[in-house]
Amino acid sequence: MVKCYPLNLLFVNTVLLCLDVLLAFIAFFQLCRIHLRNQQVGWTRQKVLHLMIGSSNCGYFIYFLCMVVATCKRWLCWSNVCGFVLMALPKILFLAAFLLLLSFWADLCHQANDEEDGDEEHSSRQPLLENSKNKTGLSNIDIRRKCCSFQCIHVGSRQKFVIVVIMLNVVLMIAFAVIIRIGARKNPSHSLVVARVYIDYFATSVLLMGGAFGCYGFLLFSNLRRVRSEKASSEMWKVVGLAVVSVLCFTSSSLIALLTDVPLFHHWNPKEINGVEAPVLLILHYVLGSSVPFAVGLWFMRELPAPSTSNMQVQPRATTFITYGPAGRPHHHQYWVTATSSENQVSRASPI
Repeated sequence: MVKCYPLNLLFVNTVLLCLDVLLAFIAFFQLCRIHLRNQQVGWTRQKVLHLMIGSSNCGYFIYFLCMVVATCKRWLCWSNVCGFVLMALPKILFLAAFLLLLSFWADLCHQANDEEDGDEEHSSRQPLLENSKNKTGLSNIDIRRKCCSFQCIHVGSRQKFVIVVIMLNVVLMIAFAVIIRIGARKNPSHSLVVARVYIDYFATSVLLMGGAFGCYGFLLFSNLRRVRSEKASSEMWKVVGLAVVSVLCFTSSSLIALLTDVPLFHHWNPKEINGVEAPVLLILHYVLGSSVPFAVGLWFMRELPAPSTSNMQVQPRATTFITYGPAGRPHHHQYWVTATSSENQVSRASPI
């Protein structure tokens, strides 16, 4: 293995592989715990976020593993289409996870101005993928259908926008992959230029997303400061923490991608890489660009929802992140702008 792959890059790949495996395990394990704890709610944002985080880290794991295997086995397609697709897919899932979270922050900031949306103005307190009609006393078959079926689902307007953006990114990735495949037959350097254009586009998108997290984080922080409660204070610092981490990590990772060729790792010839600059930049790009934000998100989502029962009564509470069950219309819009009132909620609120 050392003969076909340099020891320094093998160490980098091993570190990144271990981080991805750990984060994927935590995300899927927590997803199973949430599902078993509260099966009647269906697909909530917290469940979808865990699914995306776990899937993205699995994608990175496959990418770094194939990097070593493809180099040693000398896969002909690796430096072109195969490497590009395996590099781009985890990034798209990463973008989807944080755009979903950003859409929820936007829901909270603009909730008081969404009068015309009717049911959609409650989207920040309803499950992301839940049937529009809730029924009590569901049987096991009904619960299984509700958790696995995607018929009659309710998706908010901002979440629809997120879905459209992600689908466009998938289509764009496929288009670039086709262009790279065609260009590789004529001139391999053309495929590298096309991949470079895609990397610059994606890095710019992540940089803008970091700016959006900073803006909405500041707005939520300003609103939560007006709420005098221990819960609001706790949520306020979670907002500040995630916003600061997002801005710093997304900015650093995007600058590395824009100013260096680190994201085009699959195009490199490992035997020509000397020194520690490239491995260090590689670790910084992927750790700051995905591992650290994912780890912070999983930490804030570590709390489990309360078991869902039809007769459970929960006191009103303020929450900035994810809620689960349906709730009535808020009585005071000014309070709803600063914090979500979870009256008559079926289950507990969880961070992020």
